[in-house]
Amino acid sequence: MEYIFTKDNFDEEVLKSDVPVLVDFYADWCGPCKMMMPVVEELAEAYEGKAKVGKVNVDEQGDIAEQYGVMSIPAFVVIKDGKVVDQGLGAMPKAKLEAMLSGAI
Repeated sequence: MEYIFTKDNFDEEVLKSDVPVLVDFYADWCGPCKMMMPVVEELAEAYEGKAKVGKVNVDEQGDIAEQYGVMSIPAFVVIKDGKVVDQGLGAMPKAKLEAMLSGAI
């Protein structure tokens, strides 16, 4: 299941999560973000129960994006125990994104 993270649920769903979380910072108008959507959805299904995978819309949740220093999108951040453990920028192969997430499990 792919999560939608907002300022209302970010602390509970991401920072206090008992499993690693892959956060996809995106925008609806972003071409590379759209390219990555199916990959992110596949990872959400593949890692169900082992990790959380979700999205933050930077246009709607600018405070969260700013907090993590997101200057361009798509940006991917892996958070474990409330701390950033890995991050990547731009469209990337599924294997690279999967390696980022696997490294945190």
